[in-house]
Amino acid sequence: MTNYLLEVLRNALTALDGKANFPFYQKYKRLFYCSCLLLVSNSAIAQDYTLSGYIKNSSNHPISGVTVKVDRKTVLTDEFGFFKVEKILNKNIDVIAQSVGYHVFKQRITLKSGLNSVDILMLDAEEKIEEVIVTGLTKSQLTNRMAFNVTSIDATKYYNSTLNIGDALDQVPGVRVREQGGLGSNMNLAINGFSGNHIRLFIDGIPMDNMGSTFQLNTIPINLADNIEVFKGVVPIWLGSDALGGAVNIITNKSNRNFIDASYSYGSFNTHRTTFNGALTAENGLTFEFNAFQNYSDNNYKVFIEKHNNRRDNYTKDTEVERFHDKFHNESVIANIGVVNKLYADRLLIGITLGKNYKEIQTGARMESVFGAWHRRGNIVMPTLKYSKDDLIKGLDVMLNANINLGTEQTIDTVAKRFDWFGDTQANLPPTSGERSRTMYKYKNRDGILTSNLNYNVDEKHVFIINNVFNTFNRSGSDILNPQNNAYEYAKISQKNVLGFGYQYKEEGVWSANFFGKLLSQSNKNGNESSVNSIRLGYGTALSYFFNSHLQLKGSFELTNRMATPYELFGDVENQDANTKLKPESSNNINLGLMYQFDVNGINKFGMTAGIIYRNAKDFIYQRLNQNQSKYIADNREGVRTVGADLELSYAYKSWLTATSSWTYQYLQNMQKYEDGYTDISPVYKDQMPNIPYFFGNLNVNVHFPEFTGLHKRLTAGYNLQYVHDFYLYWPSRGATKNTIPKQLSHDVNVVYSLYDGRYNIGIEARNLTDERLFDNFSMQKPGRAFYLNLRYFINRK
Repeated sequence: MTNYLLEVLRNALTALDGKANFPFYQKYKRLFYCSCLLLVSNSAIAQDYTLSGYIKNSSNHPISGVTVKVDRKTVLTDEFGFFKVEKILNKNIDVIAQSVGYHVFKQRITLKSGLNSVDILMLDAEEKIEEVIVTGLTKSQLTNRMAFNVTSIDATKYYNSTLNIGDALDQVPGVRVREQGGLGSNMNLAINGFSGNHIRLFIDGIPMDNMGSTFQLNTIPINLADNIEVFKGVVPIWLGSDALGGAVNIITNKSNRNFIDASYSYGSFNTHRTTFNGALTAENGLTFEFNAFQNYSDNNYKVFIEKHNNRRDNYTKDTEVERFHDKFHNESVIANIGVVNKLYADRLLIGITLGKNYKEIQTGARMESVFGAWHRRGNIVMPTLKYSKDDLIKGLDVMLNANINLGTEQTIDTVAKRFDWFGDTQANLPPTSGERSRTMYKYKNRDGILTSNLNYNVDEKHVFIINNVFNTFNRSGSDILNPQNNAYEYAKISQKNVLGFGYQYKEEGVWSANFFGKLLSQSNKNGNESSVNSIRLGYGTALSYFFNSHLQLKGSFELTNRMATPYELFGDVENQDANTKLKPESSNNINLGLMYQFDVNGINKFGMTAGIIYRNAKDFIYQRLNQNQSKYIADNREGVRTVGADLELSYAYKSWLTATSSWTYQYLQNMQKYEDGYTDISPVYKDQMPNIPYFFGNLNVNVHFPEFTGLHKRLTAGYNLQYVHDFYLYWPSRGATKNTIPKQLSHDVNVVYSLYDGRYNIGIEARNLTDERLFDNFSMQKPGRAFYLNLRYFINRK
């Protein structure tokens, strides 16, 4: 082979020598000729080696997520414990395998040309061997080392609690979960000042835009997730979306295991929750996945009402009353069947998501609006298709997903009475009236999503990405009480497409760079109105540099755009008014972050993550109260500027104590200089944006006793503190309405006892232990002190 290449080179240079008259070439042709010969000789002689193998524990079970380092290359084992390292340049190498909970494996081996194989046995790390330092990275730690401003939550550590996904997110720095009440209430997520639809939600990279009222973050059990990724600011291109301020990606367990995970909890306000997750994978690759969960609560907690709402005491003093019309329940099933680990597909699944919900509506947008019979029903019927294949052709990874929600929603308001906080006031209305607007409107949103993602891995350093997400929305329905209502005669249609291109360069453990661009287009039509079309272009970059294995600096910038959602444009037929005049919003986002981790003697481990943000948004879409302050409505502000910072500190002592504290400061400033109703500069120009917390934080401490009452029996006790500083409910400059939401401090405690290596688990929780008054959107009150008992059974056969 070498002789053939040399002969080809000699012939090429001889031909060039006869035609090239360049003085430079003629002068240095001998040197050029020798250099080319040396290059070809080295190229021909150089050898590439490949190493693969399986990693198992002492029970002969595969270990996934093991960090394997070979000749400056790093890979992770898959769900079968398999790893493969290609293009190894050196013949004599060190193989290092690391994973949390196991001793570090290190061995020097000599490779032969071509494919080499080695199987590795990793021994469990005994808790009492204190001198062993385990430096392997978990999935969450690997995600946190990305160039993006991202925090990853290990959801598995909450499996024995009654927390939902929203509760877990509320402990992330820069994140605030805002709810209008108890279980099943409307909620939105705020990340560094941006909230609601500014933040996009995903499950395994698939947008949740079309999940309807059945699926919300505060009703999805934490056991459905394996990890939760929170992107603050710049969102990676493979999460195709038009997010303005961040994204949350719920990653489910796709390890093809055979397991059953079932739990039931009961607690205050007659709250019941049940969760069942299971999977079965045969040796021939046939797999079946099943998830089901149920939530029920009367939500009859007490709320504080001011004297102007207290009829019984003749409106002379404040009092407390019990919520009487706030019952909620939902039931959901997610089933998938298909094949895994085939030549044509890593995963090919067809599935169905089914669910229904019932929600009594206690209040409008504020506590002053009280209802006693108005309620909502809904269901979800969503067929799904999921396909993914790595190396479909060498280096090309493909992912395709499709789903459409065929479910229905219905709002029922048929009682012609007025209610206050003490129930029916006997104020009968005309029989053609309802509590708000007499209706039994039943409708379908026909909400569909098609996503595709292509990754071309040139080599381990260079990756090119193309992502496309298409959304379609078509609402139509009828009202048997108002069959001639023109508002229901014409469909409300919205179609949106987000096309993204990206490139990533990564020098493992040193630095990485991401560059991307997005093209967004949207078409909206409301009834017989003319269609409104919008096209926007965005771009950005994310950079990361490791000073060493302990210290990372990261920064990102983007010009991002967001199209109004169908619910902002057309309303939600409950507490959100329509505004079809909304304009797309855009923002220049800058993030800078620092992550530093170190340990002392492998016993005391410390960590710090800090970040600063800058946002300059134009045509900012925000939620305000409508004209009579009974509903929300989305509106544009010409400009909103945000500056802020967040800090997270963590500490761990050996394996039995962990403590984390995170704090966030954010200042959102109104930059709209002129507005309707004022001939001069607006009095709220450069005001702090109202109804948005600007300083909040939390402290979480857990103590672990690995052998509390004997071998394989564990006890964990935890404490969580949540703090929110007081903030303005209305514009600060408008003195008479300068109301504030008071400072809030809540305390939660929990104890979990596990037997037989976690097969049986008993958990007890107390939330808001001191029974503080907790508020959120427009002073809506959340539950007081509550207690819960959780029982969980888990069995796993790998």
